[in-house]
Amino acid sequence: MKKLLHIDTSGTLASIAFSQDWDCVIEKTNDRQQDHASWIHSAIQEAADVCGISLTALDGISVTIGPGSYTGLRVGLSTAKGFCYALQKPLITIPTLELMATVIPVTTGELICPMIDARRMEVYTALYDATYNEIQPAHALILEANCFEAYLHTEPVLFCGDGSIKFKSICTHPNARFLDNIATAKNQIALAVKRFTASNFADLAYSAPLYVKEFYTPRSPTHK
Repeated sequence: MKKLLHIDTSGTLASIAFSQDWDCVIEKTNDRQQDHASWIHSAIQEAADVCGISLTALDGISVTIGPGSYTGLRVGLSTAKGFCYALQKPLITIPTLELMATVIPVTTGELICPMIDARRMEVYTALYDATYNEIQPAHALILEANCFEAYLHTEPVLFCGDGSIKFKSICTHPNARFLDNIATAKNQIALAVKRFTASNFADLAYSAPLYVKEFYTPRSPTHK
């Protein structure tokens, strides 16, 4: 039985889960974004104690790689890397937008467009077909009413994620549909197991968050 730990701190809701093969054994969540860093280690240890899966018995660790909250992505990836280094386990990285897309029920002929709020009228987004193949890679987008018009004219597009709330307020196309499905760490299981089975592991030394936009820290004012 493959035992995996799954970590997602890319957004407002953080979550961790333990799985055996394709099944979720336990999941814990935290909705206080400012507490993700202080919450995650204790949550992992408590979950491990409750479900009886020791960290040393893990076969691998999966983590959402972004895009998302800059701080949250660093918290999740550094935590996953730390455990992987200490336990000598492989690291599996899951694109956040791909994860969001896979919780949307879709039928043939529909597209999925997950959106993450990036402040003001900007979002991080990507586009997937009905079998979750990537049509547009992750990118930053300033929303306008005619965004995705070329796709909407030919087929329905299912928009999801906190960024889609902003698009809903300006998009009136009848083929635009808005869903409120939320992805958490337990939804990473299928994606992580597939990558584990294919030995699709990330490089521990060089893996970095997928910010999409360059991370910027304002310079402190200088005084003469």
